[in-house]
Amino acid sequence: MNKRKTILDIQKMKADGDKITVLTCYDYPTARIMDSCGIDMILVGDSVGVVVSGHENTLPVTLEEMIYHTRAVQRAEPKALVVTDMPFLSYQIDVREARLNAGRLVKEGGASAVKLEGGEHVAATIRAIVDMDIPVVGHIGLTPQSIHRMGGYRVQGKQEAQAEQLLADARAVEAAGAFAVVLEGIPLKLARRITDELSIPTIGIGAGPHCDGQVLVIHDVLGLCEKYSPKFVKRYADARGLIADAVDRYIADVKGGEFPTEGHSFS
Repeated sequence: MNKRKTILDIQKMKADGDKITVLTCYDYPTARIMDSCGIDMILVGDSVGVVVSGHENTLPVTLEEMIYHTRAVQRAEPKALVVTDMPFLSYQIDVREARLNAGRLVKEGGASAVKLEGGEHVAATIRAIVDMDIPVVGHIGLTPQSIHRMGGYRVQGKQEAQAEQLLADARAVEAAGAFAVVLEGIPLKLARRITDELSIPTIGIGAGPHCDGQVLVIHDVLGLCEKYSPKFVKRYADARGLIADAVDRYIADVKGGEFPTEGHSFS
């Protein structure tokens, strides 16, 4: 039986030049499917607030919701490394609260690691959580919890000053003890420079092909998210069409008296 992946396995993948595959997941059946396919990491993302709960952004997501969805994913007993997002206001207030909330995601949710957004300004928080022996994934570039400051979902690092800040953020995240970092919405040349410079793996989303791994939102991959379609998304299926067809046929069968039949009934 294959053992569960650890942060050491993920870091070794960078050293070996083996690309790291990551997808978001929020529920038990999807986690079972993903894991059977051999996904390396599962991210229980706060993107659940948009693609499952219907919010306009990730800001309304609560810690309790993240614990709930992490529990659901962990019930699938995945071999993949399960990382959970720390939602807005769960780590920004002070370091003590950040440590407590990270601990809850591990203790109550069952996460193997947590992810938080930001660079230099959250380095002390990353260090404090790592010092509790909780592995941390950083997240720099386009950080969805900062959309009001950024003026929306905009590519970061196009200007020289921005690029230099992102380099400083990447270095700070690594120095603070993060075992990996997500690079979102940044130019591919900058992502390559960061990837080459850091000893920890980079996981790209809208950051080009040179990162050590890639992550996408599963609802985007399956064609289930109608709110937006970022340039960096590749759709691999039309699950919406498949579901709509099944629902249409169910409605037709019930209204036409063709379901249920005696074969679907008890004697």
